Amino acid sequence: MAFDLLLFGGTVVTPYGTQPLDVGVRHGRIVALGDLAAESAAERLDCAGLHVLPGLIDSQVHLREPGLEHKEDLGTGTAAAALGGITAVFEMPNTRPNTDTAERLADKVARGRAKAWTDFAFFVGATHENAEALGELELLPGCAGVKIFMGSSTGNLLVADDETLRRALACGQRRVSVHCEDEPRLLERRPLVDVEGATAHLHPVWRDEETALRATTRLLRLARETGRRVHVLHVTTAEEAALLAEHKDVATMEVLPQHLVLHAPDCYDRLGTYAQMNPPIRERRHQDALWAAVASGVVDVMGSDHAPHTREEKDAGYPKSPSGLVGVQTTVPLMLNAVSEGRLSLERFVDLMAHGPQRVFGIASKGRVAVGYDADFTLVDLTREHVITHEEQASRAGWTPFAGTKVRGWPVRTIVRGHSVMIEGQLQGAPTGQPVRFVEALGAG
Repeated sequence: MAFDLLLFGGTVVTPYGTQPLDVGVRHGRIVALGDLAAESAAERLDCAGLHVLPGLIDSQVHLREPGLEHKEDLGTGTAAAALGGITAVFEMPNTRPNTDTAERLADKVARGRAKAWTDFAFFVGATHENAEALGELELLPGCAGVKIFMGSSTGNLLVADDETLRRALACGQRRVSVHCEDEPRLLERRPLVDVEGATAHLHPVWRDEETALRATTRLLRLARETGRRVHVLHVTTAEEAALLAEHKDVATMEVLPQHLVLHAPDCYDRLGTYAQMNPPIRERRHQDALWAAVASGVVDVMGSDHAPHTREEKDAGYPKSPSGLVGVQTTVPLMLNAVSEGRLSLERFVDLMAHGPQRVFGIASKGRVAVGYDADFTLVDLTREHVITHEEQASRAGWTPFAGTKVRGWPVRTIVRGHSVMIEGQLQGAPTGQPVRFVEALGAG
């Protein structure tokens, strides 16, 4: 059997376990697994000493639109992803204050084809204006689903009241991703930070645990009322993790590496506004609860919530400084380091960033090393040690909260549909990203 690409000699993480295995690729798809070293191939890739993971998927990133390229665009954002071992990204919609439409989504997909180093998909944002159109929008090519902000974000992308939330949940069938912070409580508590001498230490005081728990509780009630599946993004509190464990039939859950690696007040002491994000990084008891939720299987997905705010913006002073951390390039190294420390198994990490996204979002033909799936792979060296720096970040933001952090475990090659887009920290060729396909939208339109 002749292959276009043969990965041989490596240790492969499959849905059935981790084992020495060769992988044969033809026309961008996996066509064979087994002892294939003697087979012919146009390209042979010796993976000795490496672990071959299914292509890792970052299902929550924030990139930028035309006119704001000084901050980020699909090219720089996906370059950072590829350098970090990510093969596909799902972009969130809070990048411009206007309502998503079919035309706007089609334009994003066209720009993705021209500029993206990885494969990609886009969430559409729910608003008061488009709630009844969401059922059609969620089926368009390149759409990852619907995103709802229950707490303040950009422009009109805010669904703060139960009536609009109910309308949005009632229209459509795919799982809805939700940022759970209670807007009325945020408005009520805003004076806590509008004081002279305020610092980022006040951020988790303003956006406290109750703010998150109230929104998640409201969401679960309305999800059951409307019969709609929901995905709760960037969970930060012990109370939410415990609540969501009781509602796994209707709700899935995401955690971020920031909340697993950083904790208050230390992060605000060291980083100030460069640790400011929504929902906030909280104290150790919440961090410990999130790790426990990862270990118990309650957590379904890990994303980066990459938000490429500039140093100038972050240096504006709290609370004028925007919330959000740069992260798409550092998620994989940080979690491989957690693997080396024994906090996380490699198989569980793969579940969080490949098998989990495939299940939660119904991704077609991605997220597994299995025959018939896209030939997306993240090759990692679990013994490689590296110190993360600001200078190596491809994001136009040019900084990372993890600068100076020494990690053990590093992505050395990123392969998308059989093509190496990153080798040893260098991008290869030209962008060839394609829209991700989803099972529930196949054949629509």
